[in-house]
Amino acid sequence: MRPSALRSAPPLLAAFLVFALLFGVARPAPAQTTAPAEPAAPTNLLPEGSRSDLWRAIRQGDQGYVAAPNMLGGQLIQSEGEVWRSLRLGAYKQWAGWILLGMLGLVALFFALRGRVPIEGGPAGRTIERFNGLERFAHWLTAVTFIVLALTGLNLMFGRTFLLPLVGREVFAALTQWGKLLHNYLAFGFMVGIALMFVLWVRYNIPNRYDVVWILKGGGLLGGGHPPAKRFNAGQKFIFWSVILLGTSLSLSGLQLLFPFTFSFFDPTFAFLNSVFGTSLPTGLSPMAEQQLATLWHGFVSVILIAIIIGHIYIGSLGMEGAFAAMGSGRVDYNWARQHHDLWVEEVERRAPAPAE
Repeated sequence: MRPSALRSAPPLLAAFLVFALLFGVARPAPAQTTAPAEPAAPTNLLPEGSRSDLWRAIRQGDQGYVAAPNMLGGQLIQSEGEVWRSLRLGAYKQWAGWILLGMLGLVALFFALRGRVPIEGGPAGRTIERFNGLERFAHWLTAVTFIVLALTGLNLMFGRTFLLPLVGREVFAALTQWGKLLHNYLAFGFMVGIALMFVLWVRYNIPNRYDVVWILKGGGLLGGGHPPAKRFNAGQKFIFWSVILLGTSLSLSGLQLLFPFTFSFFDPTFAFLNSVFGTSLPTGLSPMAEQQLATLWHGFVSVILIAIIIGHIYIGSLGMEGAFAAMGSGRVDYNWARQHHDLWVEEVERRAPAPAE
């Protein structure tokens, strides 16, 4: 195009021609025969750049580079997760089921052989205060929240196997979703409950010499008379410390599951056990390994505590006449109290003011 023609062109066309000329000069010519380049292998994982070394490093859990704040995203594969999943869905789940079924079977067998433990001599017709209002509140707060936590937790463990075929996918999904919310929030009520129980009752649950006699006589549940006991007998002390210790462990592992990758529970525990008892538990656990261990431990302790509480519920309701009133109205029959906690009754009567003459 001649310069005179460019000068006579409309301004918009002239600007377009100038832009096209400049762009054509500045843009490099594309390669004619170059094939698309493969993505470069992460050199921090591959000293030699071979594909086999890459996958070997990935399978061993080596971290790649990620720009996101969460560095766990740099681990493409966690091989231990396969072991965790197969264990959780296999022997672990079967073991939990047999523990719970075994406890239910023992309770049914005991009831068939022993029947309901009666009040010897029948009700006295007068009562004595066993637990005050604050004590009953602490008990029922812990009991109700634990029952909801147990049911919703068992649904997470066994629901897909047993409940899903009965109610269908939509109902099961809704139950599981609401159950998860209840589980997460009522857990804090359970924590408050066990803290209250500890403060209110720890002084009554220190072992003493009467507990040995109680254990040797089987608590009198199998016949042969009831051994002497103070406010809490050896069986009740076992329930108390099971709830406090196992409940605290459940709370700690549950907090780790509620707030993932926030703090470590198992690594310092394993280090402490290794230093004190000379064990060889693994330390330096990854955050993901901590979460997987928390899942397994939380379920394991839950099943053990559920089995213990099944026996506690049986004795406190169907298995023993007059026992439920202790946490119902707070007052128990006088003959029941003398039968099961004679030393405690004597202490209460000694502290009672003498009747006015």
